This record gives sequence, C-alpha cells and structure tokens, in this order.
Amino acid sequence: MFNGNNLEPNQDVLSNTNLERFQKPEKDFSNTDYPMTSIAYFRLQWNIIEPEMGKYRWDYIDNLLKLSRERGQKIILRISPYKWRAEEDVPGWYRNMVGGKSPDERKSAGFTHEKWIVDPEDPRYAQYYGGMIRALGERYDGHPDLESVDVSLVGWAGEGGGTGLLSDKAMQNLMDSYLESFEKTPLVALLSGKKSIQYAQSKANIGWRQDCLGDIGFWADEQDGWTHMYDYYPQTIIGYNMNHAWKTAPVQFEICGDFNRWKDNEGYGLEEVEYIFEQALKWHISSFNAKSAPVPDEWKPAVNEWIKKMGYRFVLRRFSFPREVAPNSLLNFTSWWENKGVAPIYHKYPLALRLRNDQNSRALLTNVDIRDWMPGDNLYNDNVLIPNDMPPGDYELELALIEPVRVVGEEAKPAVSLAIDKRTDQGWYSLGKITVKNHN
Repeated sequence: MFNGNNLEPNQDVLSNTNLERFQKPEKDFSNTDYPMTSIAYFRLQWNIIEPEMGKYRWDYIDNLLKLSRERGQKIILRISPYKWRAEEDVPGWYRNMVGGKSPDERKSAGFTHEKWIVDPEDPRYAQYYGGMIRALGERYDGHPDLESVDVSLVGWAGEGGGTGLLSDKAMQNLMDSYLESFEKTPLVALLSGKKSIQYAQSKANIGWRQDCLGDIGFWADEQDGWTHMYDYYPQTIIGYNMNHAWKTAPVQFEICGDFNRWKDNEGYGLEEVEYIFEQALKWHISSFNAKSAPVPDEWKPAVNEWIKKMGYRFVLRRFSFPREVAPNSLLNFTSWWENKGVAPIYHKYPLALRLRNDQNSRALLTNVDIRDWMPGDNLYNDNVLIPNDMPPGDYELELALIEPVRVVGEEAKPAVSLAIDKRTDQGWYSLGKITVKNHN
C-alpha cells in the first residue's frame, strides 16, 4: 500500500472497489508503527487486467502509478495468472476457451490447494497470458515510477509452483514474454525452477526474490528440521548461480508470516531478528516486503538501522572544483563517493551540477552512470561545459541525482536523497561558491 494508507496488512488489489481504498486522499502520509517507504508493492490478477480478450484495464495501473508519484513512491508490480478461488481464476473468456474445472469445482472434488489451475503446456496459455505481459511491457517498460516487475509464470498467485516441471518449450515461451518486453525496467524472478532462471540469465540481467525471510524454524518440527534460512536460501542462491546477480539487478525479500508472528508465535528475540537482517544484507537485499504489518516497538531501532544498509546509500566524501570559471570553458572537478549500502542502484539517474543565484539557474549534466557505483569507494573525475551565454556573477554550486530529463528544456528535478548534509528545500546539495567571470 502507499504511505499513509494504514489499511489492514496483506491487501491485494482485486477490484475497482478495493482500488478506491488506495485512492482515498490522505492529509497525513505517515505510517502507523511502520517505517516510511519509497516503494509500494501491488499484485493484480490477470482476470482484472484483461476481463475481455485483448481489452486491457490499464486504468488500474495508470492510477496506481499516478498515486505513487503523488506519494513520492515507486511501484513494484506483479500480475499473477490465478489463485484458487473462482473470483481469482484465469479470465472467464480464457476459462471458457480452454475448459476444465473451475477452482471451486476442483476444491469440491477434493483438490484443496491445487496449483495447476490451467495447463501451462497448452500453447494458448503462453499465447494469451504471455500476450498480456507483452502488452504490459509495450506500455510500461521504462516508466519512471515503475521500480521493477515480478516474473510470474505459473503457480498459485504466480509464485512459481511447478515451474521446474514445465517443458523447455513452454517455459521459454512464457519467460520470453517478460525478457523480450522489459528491457529497461528491472525484472525480478522467484528462485523456483533452476532451468527457467538459467534460461533468463542467458538472455538478460535478471534479479531474484524469495518469500519467507525469517524462517529459522517455522515448520522445522514437521519438516525434519528444514528451514528457508538454513537449508534453502544459501544452497539455492549458489546452485542457481545467482550469487552475483545483485550487481546488475535487484534482490528482494518478503517476510515469512509477519513481525507479529515472529514475536508472538515463534518467540524471536532481538538476537534472532538481527541475525535475519544480517543474513539478508549478506545476500545484498535491496527491498523488503513486510506485508504492511506493524513493527514491535523494541525492534524499531534495529529495523531503522537495517534500512540504512539495504540497497544503496550514497555518501559524497569529497568534491573539488575551481573558484572561478569562464563562459564556454570546462568546469573540471574531482569527486569521491562511498556507497555504504550492500547493492548498487538499478535505475540510471543522471548526476547534475547546478549554478544558481538570485537571477539565474542552470543545470549541467555529467556523463557518469551511477549504476556502476558498487558498495565501497567510487571515484568520478570529469568536467562539464559552462554555457557560452552564462551571465557572469557569483553562484552557488549545487549537486543532485535527478530524474531523467525526457523533454528538451525540462526542469531538472532531484530524485535520490544522499546521506549528506546541506540539502536545500528543492532537494539539491550545496557544494560551495563559484564565480563565473569573463577572461579577457
């Protein structure tokens, strides 16, 4: 959900009525017992997006993206093919086309948790479900407010159950609908089905996600001691050759249960919580879905410190520049940055310098690709051209990571907060004074 909504946890967007709950205007965007977040995660069903064959309800996603910009957040999106209730089945037109028992009919026949709601080997599944994904990519790939898209092929809620059973042809056709449609917006796949992940890796940089972060014994008594944290994550990350994927695409985790269950049912204390957080940082986590459940008071300091370390955290350590420059000359600079997080940034925000005084303001773009700034030290030395028509005078030199400029003459708007002081009301960071002076 969005900052300030404070609805019950675990909300899916299933109908227009539910969507309106997220559209409700809020005067206070603060969260109740939950940290502020720059991401909102939404999972929509195929039958909502394509109620009629080839007719897409893009207004759902358009409205979510509009709200996300108003709230200063970005969207992680998944469109899942089906769940097990009739109202969450594949679209009615597709069910009528392929036949088979509805989810309710399967349940009454004794299939209490059937994952194979439709036959994914039927070429029509890749044709129509994959066709919807291709249409989604055509419309939204590279959208500035779309953080990432979940790869969702088969299984309950698209969580991947049965992926490893797919034939190569069916798997590749489904995977290609994502890989060929999203070349700008990062894709993130659940680590389910080794062949599918290896195939995706062979064609693109793809991130990964895992459910159930925090399982250090939820069902161990019934599973001969097996847990996600000890017996699945490290083995699968390495076994799928995804231990270096974080360098080019995001790593995302979803909580096992929620924080209340950790505390009340599992009896976790601060030591267990900090161990879980430490392991997630080791795996280069960039975002965490806590299902909007409240954080216990005694764990809030640990959660806040964890947030500072996950993903990227850019600190400008040094920036040197001349005291004077002339119009139509180069402003040479050196800079030393430290990424104190555990991952790079995955969107290309331009680094811009700005000369500003009471009469004039001019933003100058640099050439750096900040997606290359890995954890640790990063040096960037370069120059920008002072325009020939820059009026002489004293200026404040400022710096910001800005939203990509899509239209000539569009105002440069800061997009990324830095972990340093001297931030102006407009989101720029002051570096010091510089004089523009004609050299005769």
